Amino acid sequence: MNSKWPARIAGGAAGLANGLFGGGGGMVFLPILSRWGGLSQRKLYATCVGVIFPVCLVSAAVYLFRGGVSLGTTLPYLAGGLIGGFLGGKLYGKVPTKALKWLFAAFLFYAGVKYLL
Repeated sequence: MNSKWPARIAGGAAGLANGLFGGGGGMVFLPILSRWGGLSQRKLYATCVGVIFPVCLVSAAVYLFRGGVSLGTTLPYLAGGLIGGFLGGKLYGKVPTKALKWLFAAFLFYAGVKYLL
């Protein structure tokens, strides 16, 4: 990526999606980064997580300060999310990239169907 503008646009799109929908910035960011980033599949997923983490922190802070969510409501999910994130990070190099692609596509399909129903 020679110019920084595609990266800024991709980051902006991910942040906008994350802020509007309360998540999902990675689903926007991953396809854009895969097209313009020139990264291997493993680096692509890791970079996506590295970008989405601070984006999620900003969105969460805005929601908290605007009264859209309470910490008490989020704590049980946060505990599970931290454990899942740790386990996913440990499995990072052990799952074939083809399987990661299929898992990601299946998750997107499932989430899309559940959202529409």
